[in-house]
Amino acid sequence: MTRYRSALLLLATPLLLSGCIVGGAVRVAGDVAEGAVNVTGAAVDAAIPDGDKDEKRKKQDG
Repeated sequence: MTRYRSALLLLATPLLLSGCIVGGAVRVAGDVAEGAVNVTGAAVDAAIPDGDKDEKRKKQDG
């Protein structure tokens, strides 16, 4: 009888925890994608000046 309970528990555990595993994988994938977007945005800002400093200077002078 205990063998059957153990076997049932062994088979049911992955099914019960699959939501946790999927949730963790999605969270990690989201963090990786967010990091890639941040790096890309920083590279674009460094490569293409946007003129914000010029606008601030004009407001201060003007």
